[in-house]
Amino acid sequence: MTQPPHDEPTASSPEELREQVEQTRTELGETVEALAAKTDVKARAQEKAAEVKEQAAAKAGELKVQAALKAGELKAKATDLAHQAQDRLPDPVKDKTAQAAGQAKAKAAQAGQLWEEKAPEPVRQKTAQGAQLARDNRNLLLAGVGAAAVVWLVCRRGKG
Repeated sequence: MTQPPHDEPTASSPEELREQVEQTRTELGETVEALAAKTDVKARAQEKAAEVKEQAAAKAGELKVQAALKAGELKAKATDLAHQAQDRLPDPVKDKTAQAAGQAKAKAAQAGQLWEEKAPEPVRQKTAQGAQLARDNRNLLLAGVGAAAVVWLVCRRGKG
């Protein structure tokens, strides 16, 4: 017959023997469950996929924060460069730009008044929407007029 392991004492009574058998069965069941879990490829693949998905979401969050920071830095740099360019414009150019903007504003007011008198109602409504859009983007519009004035002055100086 087989001998009991050296580290476990032999049972002295049938009751102890039953307890040892039950303990051995429990341990054997746990070992079988552990081995079965290791051989369950589908479950392990799902666990790995969930882990990778979690890591990707964390990395995406980090990249989003980094992109927002970089966008803020670029916006600040662009604003700074725009101010530097504006500071470098000679005063006569700034004066001509302001004068051209004033003239454009006056002409626009005259054209608007004439338009109000002559245009049909649906066309006036569409025009009012366009004017509101221009007012909402006034700084961009003024910057465009200023740039056009600078180009015009530079071209004019080159010919003269």
